[in-house]
Amino acid sequence: MATAFSDPIWRKPQTASTFQSLPNGERVDLAIVGGGIMGLSTALHAARLGLSVQLLDAGEIGQGASGLNGGQVIPGLKYDPEWLLEHFGPERGEALVNFAASTADAVFELIRDEKLAVPFVRNGWIQAAHTEAALKAAANRDRQWRARGADVQLLNAAETAARTGAQGYLGGWLDRRAGVIDPLAYTSEFARVATAAGVRIAGHQKVVRLDKSAGVWRVSTENGVQLQAKAVVLATNAYTDGLIPGLAQTIVPLHSFQIATAPLSPGLAATILPEGQAVSDSRRILVYYRKSADGRLVLGGRGRMALPTSASDWAHLERALRRLYPMLSGVAIEKHWFGRVAMTPDHLPHIHEPEQGLLAVVGCQGRGVGLMTALGDRIAGYLRSGDVRQLPFPLSPIRPIPFHAFRQVGVAATIAWYRLLDALER
Repeated sequence: MATAFSDPIWRKPQTASTFQSLPNGERVDLAIVGGGIMGLSTALHAARLGLSVQLLDAGEIGQGASGLNGGQVIPGLKYDPEWLLEHFGPERGEALVNFAASTADAVFELIRDEKLAVPFVRNGWIQAAHTEAALKAAANRDRQWRARGADVQLLNAAETAARTGAQGYLGGWLDRRAGVIDPLAYTSEFARVATAAGVRIAGHQKVVRLDKSAGVWRVSTENGVQLQAKAVVLATNAYTDGLIPGLAQTIVPLHSFQIATAPLSPGLAATILPEGQAVSDSRRILVYYRKSADGRLVLGGRGRMALPTSASDWAHLERALRRLYPMLSGVAIEKHWFGRVAMTPDHLPHIHEPEQGLLAVVGCQGRGVGLMTALGDRIAGYLRSGDVRQLPFPLSPIRPIPFHAFRQVGVAATIAWYRLLDALER
């Protein structure tokens, strides 16, 4: 993959932590595989609960989707409170709704309390509606969250146009609990504070084997290094491979492509997202966008299933940008990049414990920054106490998707079909 096709605008702070060596035969309470937000959050909170923690990543911190996403920090889940209560029951459902409501707080409180060098704006997120059906769904969502005291607001067409500067929306829903961050700075700073808390972080240590003997896990890397751990957390999400049999077949990995314009002129910046909100639209193949700390417009959406081979693979995003903001037709697109995300069939995160002392978490569903920050705290609490009530989602068995090998072909066809329908709807 050419580096020209992976050139994000996000940057690591100068305070970013450095990797530590991985001594062969080390013994720890907890080994974590994967150095994204989920792995780092679990590591930090576990260390502060008194556990010795070793985190291993196959590459560099921030190299995956945790450092390459759009930096939108959105609370909640794909489902609204009433659905969660009906689906999970009163007790579990209520706990899950409260957890979902708190996920953005977890991010911004971490930035504040740990004094992270992370650019951020917390002025909310707009779910913009392009059809009457989408606007009706937004009104239903607004009713449910407003009843719970959330700082939310239903927007009419004029209010949506004023806050986004974009064309073509009938209205929208503003959730002021949300915001935007620089995700690479956040992931890098997360690693720094985890290291300061006692977590050992080793990069370029791809884990290739997990074995259990006499209640202890032996973790083996591609480099021939081994360590022993009382518990293991697999936090690889969309980069999950065959380490736990069947786990990779429970998700469909997708690519999220992004583009960024040149810095906007003061005149354009004053009319495009003037209050700094993030936006996701209601299309079947949605696009999401925000402004960066250096004044660029950043827009993302689903890309091709295969790795990109030329700049034309981002053409659909450039078309979406011109449709929303015709005034940007003369502004250069300076950056193109992508990351890998994971989709589960029920659009919910899954927590698996196939064996005692082995946990795996997959499925961010587009809200991974807040969700995985908050979930790592709960996973650490569960590992320390053994109390399953620490977990907002129930433990579930690993259920591979039927005909998984053909699923991505079907997803690619579905994306193409949905993109055509979205174009016809304008």
